[in-house]
Amino acid sequence: MRNRFNNHFDNIIHTSVKYLKKVLNDKEYADLIKKLSKKNPHSQKDCIKIFNDIYQDIIKHKYQSEYKLSDKKFNAFLKNKKSNTKLIWGNCLDALKLMDSESIQLMVTSPPYYNARDYSQWDNINLYLDDMREIIRESYRVLDNHRVWVFNVGDIFDNPNTKTKSVWGKTRIPLGAYFTRIFEEEGFTFVDDLIWDKGEVQSQRNKNDSKPFPMYQYPINSYEHILIFHKHRLDLTRYPCPRCGTLKVNGNTQTEPGLQSWECKNNNCPERSESNRGKRFSLKTNFTQSIDRESDLNMIDKSLINKWRKDIIKFSPVIKINSKGENTLGHTAPFPDDIPEMAVKMFTYAGEKVLDPFAGSFTAPKVAAELGRIGIGVELNKKMFKKAIKKKLDKESGDMFKKIKYEEWDI
Repeated sequence: MRNRFNNHFDNIIHTSVKYLKKVLNDKEYADLIKKLSKKNPHSQKDCIKIFNDIYQDIIKHKYQSEYKLSDKKFNAFLKNKKSNTKLIWGNCLDALKLMDSESIQLMVTSPPYYNARDYSQWDNINLYLDDMREIIRESYRVLDNHRVWVFNVGDIFDNPNTKTKSVWGKTRIPLGAYFTRIFEEEGFTFVDDLIWDKGEVQSQRNKNDSKPFPMYQYPINSYEHILIFHKHRLDLTRYPCPRCGTLKVNGNTQTEPGLQSWECKNNNCPERSESNRGKRFSLKTNFTQSIDRESDLNMIDKSLINKWRKDIIKFSPVIKINSKGENTLGHTAPFPDDIPEMAVKMFTYAGEKVLDPFAGSFTAPKVAAELGRIGIGVELNKKMFKKAIKKKLDKESGDMFKKIKYEEWDI
């Protein structure tokens, strides 16, 4: 088993072979050896990283192969690096069902609000939430493991249509609370609720000058939720130690529900404690603590960190109506750059895929592409918004950003 590669790959394989044979079948094991033999590492660290990457790719492919409904051509389109922005026209649930499992590294969106636009109408709030639940359930499969969903939604004042359709049936509907419960029930972990302070609003109805008495004064809504969720699918597959690269590890504990950690049991590992305890790690720390991720491409600028250092943050919504009452953006619900910029910089690395399943004016995919990621958006209303979206994407970006190059796909 030794001297197969004449480098640190030999030590990794020699120490790990019995574990590899438990995790991989003969074909997968042969594929691993073949891929390693084609590599030319310059150092022990290179060997460890290369082995880790190839091994994890094989494990991911095993998991992805369990889902039988993905479309090869569609996923090839998503992976194609000739473009950094993917425009998908159609129903987002249909699009999600075609995607490979755990193939998206970040999801960020603002959903169609219940009965807020002519093109997003439901008979009652329960039907709306049922549709959203289906999409969130499918998104759990598609989002990569130990990754993040950033979900912007506002509580609204409307008629849920569950008791009466009378105008008197209008009430405050706590969409933030409803969505949090749905996400948790579908397997996600609630992490945070950032409050977007939208500033001064135009409506004056809270003044209610004619009734300056108790029970008549209510504030108007000038905030929205930016909900942060983690996906932690419990994966008991043995993963390599990031310090020696071997699979001679034991299960340790779950650092968060669903996030399995491991402890290296290789006595020749260069990182052992004074009490001879091995390196403790998880699949998540393997990629977040990887040296190659700590590059200038992934550096978060201090201005963004300072901007989002509190969980209440103030910035203005998109101004779409000019002084003549004209919609200058061609879309009724444009998304501000601030939210996807925060999400992309805080939760992804350069080259990763960012999906907005309710892309609307395609702000999130555009921002992701400008920041060196692959921006993917799904929009149902092609006829209504295609012209405005393409005009937005065709517009020249500043010198500091990459030019938008997009491809289209019809579901």
